[in-house]
Amino acid sequence: MNRDPVSDFLTSIRNACFAKHKLLESPSSKLKKEITKVLFENGYILDYKLETKKNREFIKIALKYYQKKVSVIQQIIRISKPGLRKYSKCKNFPRVLNGLGIAIISTSYGIMTDKQARIKKLGGEVLCYVY
Repeated sequence: MNRDPVSDFLTSIRNACFAKHKLLESPSSKLKKEITKVLFENGYILDYKLETKKNREFIKIALKYYQKKVSVIQQIIRISKPGLRKYSKCKNFPRVLNGLGIAIISTSYGIMTDKQARIKKLGGEVLCYVY
């Protein structure tokens, strides 16, 4: 029984990067689409698109590598889990790798990075760290 689809999604990205796959396909949801959009906007993936197969929507992600060897995504860590949610005010957002990485935050205005949430002075749930 799947209790945390976001964690499964992040794990599939992590495993695909480790195995040096070029493409990743995952079942879609609103939250997964928004996380993928943030990863694309911040340069962690090459591209993504939505496909429908047999009345189910999937996200197809093209992973990004340096010199075709080293993945751009070194770590992707789930922070807030269904059993223990982690919320933070904008002043208390963590600095991932001293500003080199991003924290993906779920705010009342949608999914965004910690930097965007600080600018808009929004708090929210810390979903994951990416670096």
